[in-house]
Amino acid sequence: MERGLFWLPLLVLFFWLAWAGWNEYQKLEAYKTWAEPFERAKYDIYAVLGQKGRELTWGLPTRKGPVNLETVSLDGVQSIRLLVNEKAVALDAAPTKGRAVLELACADRPQPVRIPFTEPPLAAKWGHYLQENLQAQ
Repeated sequence: MERGLFWLPLLVLFFWLAWAGWNEYQKLEAYKTWAEPFERAKYDIYAVLGQKGRELTWGLPTRKGPVNLETVSLDGVQSIRLLVNEKAVALDAAPTKGRAVLELACADRPQPVRIPFTEPPLAAKWGHYLQENLQAQ
Protein backbone atom coordinates (compact mmCIF):
# COMPACT_ATOMS: atom_id res chain seq x y z
CA MET A 1 0.00 0.00 0.00
CA GLU A 2 2.89 2.36 0.74
CA ARG A 3 4.19 1.84 -2.77
CA GLY A 4 0.84 2.82 -4.21
CA LEU A 5 0.77 6.00 -2.12
CA PHE A 6 4.30 6.77 -3.25
CA TRP A 7 3.54 6.37 -6.98
CA LEU A 8 0.16 8.13 -6.98
CA PRO A 9 1.62 11.69 -6.82
CA LEU A 10 4.04 10.82 -9.61
CA LEU A 11 1.17 9.54 -11.74
CA VAL A 12 -0.80 12.74 -11.11
CA LEU A 13 2.29 14.80 -11.97
CA PHE A 14 2.72 12.86 -15.22
CA PHE A 15 -0.87 13.48 -16.29
CA TRP A 16 -0.63 17.17 -15.38
CA LEU A 17 2.57 17.55 -17.44
CA ALA A 18 0.96 15.76 -20.38
CA TRP A 19 -2.06 18.08 -20.21
CA ALA A 20 0.14 21.19 -19.95
CA GLY A 21 2.16 20.09 -22.99
CA TRP A 22 -0.99 19.39 -25.02
CA ASN A 23 -2.42 22.78 -23.98
CA GLU A 24 0.72 24.61 -25.10
CA TYR A 25 0.78 22.68 -28.38
CA GLN A 26 -2.80 23.77 -29.09
CA LYS A 27 -1.83 27.40 -28.43
CA LEU A 28 1.09 27.14 -30.85
CA GLU A 29 -1.07 25.62 -33.58
CA ALA A 30 -3.65 28.40 -33.16
CA TYR A 31 -0.83 30.98 -33.27
CA LYS A 32 0.58 29.52 -36.51
CA THR A 33 -2.78 29.96 -38.21
CA TRP A 34 -3.19 33.48 -36.83
CA ALA A 35 0.37 34.55 -37.79
CA GLU A 36 0.22 33.55 -41.48
CA PRO A 37 -0.86 36.94 -42.89
CA PHE A 38 1.78 38.88 -40.93
CA GLU A 39 5.21 39.83 -42.26
CA ARG A 40 6.77 39.44 -38.83
CA ALA A 41 5.32 37.73 -35.75
CA LYS A 42 6.28 36.47 -32.29
CA TYR A 43 4.74 34.06 -29.81
CA ASP A 44 5.40 33.62 -26.14
CA ILE A 45 3.34 32.75 -23.09
CA TYR A 46 2.53 36.40 -22.33
CA ALA A 47 1.48 37.70 -25.74
CA VAL A 48 1.39 37.22 -29.48
CA LEU A 49 2.51 40.05 -31.72
CA GLY A 50 2.30 40.51 -35.46
CA GLN A 51 3.31 43.25 -37.87
CA LYS A 52 1.79 43.79 -41.27
CA GLY A 53 2.95 46.91 -43.03
CA ARG A 54 2.65 49.81 -40.57
CA GLU A 55 0.17 47.99 -38.29
CA LEU A 56 1.05 46.13 -35.07
CA THR A 57 -1.46 43.67 -33.64
CA TRP A 58 -1.10 41.89 -30.30
CA GLY A 59 -3.17 39.84 -27.90
CA LEU A 60 -3.21 36.93 -25.46
CA PRO A 61 -2.57 33.41 -26.78
CA THR A 62 -5.23 30.76 -26.15
CA ARG A 63 -5.98 27.31 -27.56
CA LYS A 64 -8.68 28.77 -29.82
CA GLY A 65 -6.48 31.60 -31.10
CA PRO A 66 -5.40 34.97 -29.76
CA VAL A 67 -7.95 36.99 -27.76
CA ASN A 68 -8.14 40.62 -26.63
CA LEU A 69 -6.51 41.69 -29.87
CA GLU A 70 -5.48 45.32 -30.19
CA THR A 71 -3.98 47.14 -33.15
CA VAL A 72 -1.89 50.27 -33.37
CA SER A 73 -0.42 52.06 -36.38
CA LEU A 74 3.28 52.83 -36.36
CA ASP A 75 2.40 56.21 -37.88
CA GLY A 76 1.03 57.31 -34.50
CA VAL A 77 3.90 55.96 -32.38
CA GLN A 78 6.02 58.73 -30.88
CA SER A 79 8.54 56.74 -28.86
CA ILE A 80 9.53 53.20 -27.92
CA ARG A 81 10.89 52.18 -24.52
CA LEU A 82 12.04 48.86 -23.12
CA LEU A 83 11.04 48.17 -19.53
CA VAL A 84 12.62 45.29 -17.64
CA ASN A 85 11.09 44.61 -14.23
CA GLU A 86 9.25 47.95 -14.61
CA LYS A 87 12.51 49.93 -15.04
CA ALA A 88 13.49 51.66 -18.28
CA VAL A 89 16.49 50.05 -19.99
CA ALA A 90 18.39 51.04 -23.12
CA LEU A 91 17.65 48.77 -26.07
CA ASP A 92 21.38 48.15 -26.52
CA ALA A 93 21.86 47.20 -22.86
CA ALA A 94 19.00 44.74 -22.35
CA PRO A 95 19.68 42.21 -19.59
CA THR A 96 19.26 38.51 -20.31
CA LYS A 97 16.67 37.91 -17.59
CA GLY A 98 13.65 39.70 -16.19
CA ARG A 99 10.10 40.50 -17.18
CA ALA A 100 10.26 42.67 -20.28
CA VAL A 101 7.66 45.06 -21.67
CA LEU A 102 7.90 47.04 -24.89
CA GLU A 103 6.15 50.35 -24.28
CA LEU A 104 4.91 52.40 -27.23
CA ALA A 105 3.84 56.00 -26.63
CA CYS A 106 1.13 56.87 -29.16
CA ALA A 107 -0.27 60.25 -30.11
CA ASP A 108 -3.84 58.97 -30.31
CA ARG A 109 -3.86 57.06 -26.97
CA PRO A 110 -3.74 58.59 -23.50
CA GLN A 111 -1.97 55.53 -22.05
CA PRO A 112 1.11 53.94 -23.62
CA VAL A 113 0.72 50.56 -25.30
CA ARG A 114 2.45 47.82 -23.28
CA ILE A 115 3.38 44.56 -25.03
CA PRO A 116 4.85 41.90 -22.69
CA PHE A 117 7.77 39.63 -23.59
CA THR A 118 9.29 36.71 -21.70
CA GLU A 119 12.85 37.53 -22.81
CA PRO A 120 14.39 41.01 -22.68
CA PRO A 121 16.77 40.32 -25.63
CA LEU A 122 13.79 39.46 -27.86
CA ALA A 123 11.98 42.61 -26.73
CA ALA A 124 15.12 44.64 -27.52
CA LYS A 125 15.30 43.14 -31.04
CA TRP A 126 11.67 44.06 -31.65
CA GLY A 127 12.35 47.54 -30.24
CA HIS A 128 15.29 48.05 -32.63
CA TYR A 129 13.25 46.79 -35.57
CA LEU A 130 10.31 49.07 -34.75
CA GLN A 131 12.59 52.08 -34.25
CA GLU A 132 14.12 51.44 -37.68
CA ASN A 133 10.59 51.41 -39.12
CA LEU A 134 9.78 54.69 -37.34
CA GLN A 135 12.92 56.36 -38.68
CA ALA A 136 12.23 55.08 -42.21
CA GLN A 137 8.92 56.94 -42.42
